[in-house]
Amino acid sequence: MARDYYGILGVDREATEQEIKKAYRKLARKYHPDVNPSEEAQERFAEISLAQEVLLDPQKRSIVDRGGDPMEQGGGAPGGFGGGLGDIFEAFFGGGGTTRGPRSRVQPGNDALLRTTITLEEAFSGVKKEVALDTAVLCEQCHGTGSESESAPVTCDHCAGTGSVQEVQQSFLGNVMTTRDCPKCHGYGEIIQDPCRQCAGDGRVRATRDLTVNVPAGIASGMRIRMAGQGEVGHGGGPAGDLYVEVQTEPHPYFVREGNDLFLQLNVPMYDAALGTSVTVEDLAGGQTRIDVPAGTQPGDTVHLPGEGMPLIRSDRRGDLVAHVQVTVPTELSGAEREALTQLRDGSPHNAEVHTDQGAGGEGFFSRMRDRFRR
Repeated sequence: MARDYYGILGVDREATEQEIKKAYRKLARKYHPDVNPSEEAQERFAEISLAQEVLLDPQKRSIVDRGGDPMEQGGGAPGGFGGGLGDIFEAFFGGGGTTRGPRSRVQPGNDALLRTTITLEEAFSGVKKEVALDTAVLCEQCHGTGSESESAPVTCDHCAGTGSVQEVQQSFLGNVMTTRDCPKCHGYGEIIQDPCRQCAGDGRVRATRDLTVNVPAGIASGMRIRMAGQGEVGHGGGPAGDLYVEVQTEPHPYFVREGNDLFLQLNVPMYDAALGTSVTVEDLAGGQTRIDVPAGTQPGDTVHLPGEGMPLIRSDRRGDLVAHVQVTVPTELSGAEREALTQLRDGSPHNAEVHTDQGAGGEGFFSRMRDRFRR
């Protein structure tokens, strides 16, 4: 059975050439592989391309009108693109290969990233950090115009200001039209007649700038500070991008930071742990903080000091200071120390003994170990 080429495009038998092209463009926008990648759409696109090719050819259309199928008589192969890529351009743009237009010479600049290191004390109080940034800056010679005399560019005579040129090549698909940037103006559609000797017409040059970064109190390692408009200047003197300063914090001799809390370890002799004591440490603000270790403190106990940790960014609140107590046992004793400890041991009701679960309700050390091995 002969194909219904009119039905494929959805036009009647008296359709004009313009009506056939219009119907093809409408369907191509829906089924073109770049728009609809499904296999069904690809088959449908090949079908409507073939239908247009047949109905726009007077001889092939005449065969269709007589009830035949010209593609079954050697007149072509199903799935062809008809008039080639020129028809595809026409489908999407309504004409033979319409160009996209020239690029703007003035382009926005890229963002820049810079890393800097601060101390934990600086992170606690905030600091103004001086940094050096090597990036693209506005050319002072031409002020971004790219012209030595700062005169306006002229229209490119090679592409007539379109920024692109077209070439037509013969292929088995028919005439294939390709579009590329104009080699003379590089796609801008205009030419600077007297390029700046400082920036070669780019409107920007590379230079090192000194900047002051305001690091807020409470900042943590890995955080970034955004400085709007301090990045690279764009081509043609375009607006600069943003600068992001990533902050890293140096390790501290005894404070360890986790979130907004500060942790440290206290080495407390066993007699201080038994009797209680206090330890004074230098805090991050340069003052002194007293940590009271209560009597009877056991190894691994912690002492919490609320509100003595790191400040929260843009807030009056602070985290906590947590001191982990490590009870130390002396390995070398003087005669007096040994005598004092001996008297303490002889007068104490507590002696070394084997630990049992009795009196612990079955939830002691050995019960927990048995439960662990049974899992």
